[in-house]
Amino acid sequence: MAIHNSLAQHLHRAAGQSPDAPALLAAERSWSFGELLTEMQHRAAPHGGAQDAAVERGDSLHLAHQAYACSQAKRPFWPVDRVPLATDAKLPGVALIISTSGSEGQPRAVLLGNAQLDAAAAASNQHLPLGPGDRWLNCLPLYHIGGQSILWRCARAAATVLLHDGFAAQAVADDLARQPVTHISLVPAMLARLLELGVKPPPSLRVTLIGGAALSLPLYQAASAAGWPLFPSYGMSETAAQLATHAPTDGPWREGLVGRPMPGHEIRIGDDGRIRLRGPQVMLGYLNGGGADADGWLTTGDLGELAADGRLTVTGRADDMLVSGGRNVHPLEVESCLAACPGVRDVAVTGRPDPIWGDLVVALIVGPAEPAALLAHARQHLPAAAVPRQLVFLERLPRNPTGKLERAALRRLAAETRSAT
Repeated sequence: MAIHNSLAQHLHRAAGQSPDAPALLAAERSWSFGELLTEMQHRAAPHGGAQDAAVERGDSLHLAHQAYACSQAKRPFWPVDRVPLATDAKLPGVALIISTSGSEGQPRAVLLGNAQLDAAAAASNQHLPLGPGDRWLNCLPLYHIGGQSILWRCARAAATVLLHDGFAAQAVADDLARQPVTHISLVPAMLARLLELGVKPPPSLRVTLIGGAALSLPLYQAASAAGWPLFPSYGMSETAAQLATHAPTDGPWREGLVGRPMPGHEIRIGDDGRIRLRGPQVMLGYLNGGGADADGWLTTGDLGELAADGRLTVTGRADDMLVSGGRNVHPLEVESCLAACPGVRDVAVTGRPDPIWGDLVVALIVGPAEPAALLAHARQHLPAAAVPRQLVFLERLPRNPTGKLERAALRRLAAETRSAT
């Protein structure tokens, strides 16, 4: 039977092997593995019993220290970005509680054990790869799984976490210029911002892991041409982050392609088009109940296609589907088309109720694109029912800290904002 180690155990092992190696670098100071382990051993354990969740909010450095301390105390850790949520539930076997992004509604609390987190870190480190001496720039929020997973990967690999308190483009650019960064995780909106600033990847950078939202082909092409080593990926809180990844050596990339799943995982596409998953990274369940079925299969809200060679393509969210003129229209289909039009910096597509069309397709655009050119481009490349009937130009799109579009906010904007055409 496999033994899955905790975050604290990986820190102990790294400290025993390389006590003076840099473990955590933050804006104010740095800690070696030995120093970090000593601090964790002397840091007061959070109040409460071993099975009580420690609910914490704060900046990234505080949340990182609490993640280590809770693991040392063998206590579940629940990082939050809102008013702390109280729970008196006993949670044996739970190491981390992560609130989903809530981009489609109310967030749900995902329960992850050491087994899921360790399996995810092991698979990621082997696939990317990550090892001693490597340096991962972590600018993702630590109250989401993307940021927390980097702590696990680096502790397991005895690599360094270069910790930022969220994403600030200039701060990321500065550290890329002066630090030997080998790995970075970005959502597409972050990557686009770095390209706008003309930021070049350093020679040391081997992996730019992209996730959290759909990556457009124009952005992929622009970033690749600028030298960014792109690894588009698929994952979620329920799978302890990265579950499938397309590497540059895997061949040509197309929109939505996220590659093969991590070892030991199975993927199926249900009759309704939804992606179903089974494997060692799948969560224990949700705090309020539910999760995988009796056979271990987790049905996601994502739509996908599976190639004969096992490579997965994500085609969108099932609950985003619009029905326009009697035809199913997925926003991602229209967004991908419009993103290739000159002058479009960011784009989102939603619908509003219409007595004729059912769902009237509305495109929300950021950038100086000409409306007539946009519509001509759409008519050339999309079925008639998918061509936007309304264009709305905005300064920015509503996205959460992980870069996901806030679909509910998009629908409100479509209902409240006058058309630009």
